[in-house]
Amino acid sequence: MLSNRQIQLLEYIIQEYMESPKPVGSTYLVKKYKLDYSAATVRNEMAELIEKGFLDMLHTSSGRVPTPMAYRFFIQELLEEQEMPVLQEVAIKQQVWPARYEFHKLLREIVSSLAEFNKLLSVATTTEGFSIHSGAVNMLDEKEFWDIEVAKSALYLADNYELLNNILSKTGGERDVYCLIGDDLPNENLEQCCIASTGYQTNKKKGYIAVIGPARMEYDKVLPSLRYAKDLVEELAS
Repeated sequence: MLSNRQIQLLEYIIQEYMESPKPVGSTYLVKKYKLDYSAATVRNEMAELIEKGFLDMLHTSSGRVPTPMAYRFFIQELLEEQEMPVLQEVAIKQQVWPARYEFHKLLREIVSSLAEFNKLLSVATTTEGFSIHSGAVNMLDEKEFWDIEVAKSALYLADNYELLNNILSKTGGERDVYCLIGDDLPNENLEQCCIASTGYQTNKKKGYIAVIGPARMEYDKVLPSLRYAKDLVEELAS
């Protein structure tokens, strides 16, 4: 549905918005990326991307921002994941190793490590009704959560096991890490947010590990960290 030029522009806009949550303008893109076409051409392409549902314009005089559809397209088609740094893997494993025989403590150390690594709110659950989260303070660094209603909705979700587990249990399929973005979430206050999650299963336990953050989170970093956390829980708890 998208031309190569539209895909290129969409990737640039998403990258810019991930770095700073400000609407992205056509003139800025032409100058920064030294595009060989005009700002007027960029605006025309942006208009088509808006019509197709990939971009939104907050105000008539502002630039454009990505929609949940844009982020989903980015994750599925454009994302190049980073490898977890070996030193970071070793540091996380050292942190959780002493808790390997006490499962709830193991999950506590896992979410603490994820929160520190990604600078996002991290959560973990078990099917027996246990949940734990860490890194709520990290939300204060993200503009989306400066709105008190958005922050309250995210914290309520992290504290409410039934609601959280109901949401996470709908994820899965062929992908080992799944992202719920914007209108995938049950609360309209979270339309600019994302829950990235993965399921784990050991000999005796199963549940989910997830991070909650803005839809413009660093997916190239977050998704590999969740995958590593899942593998670590399954390895140590089994």
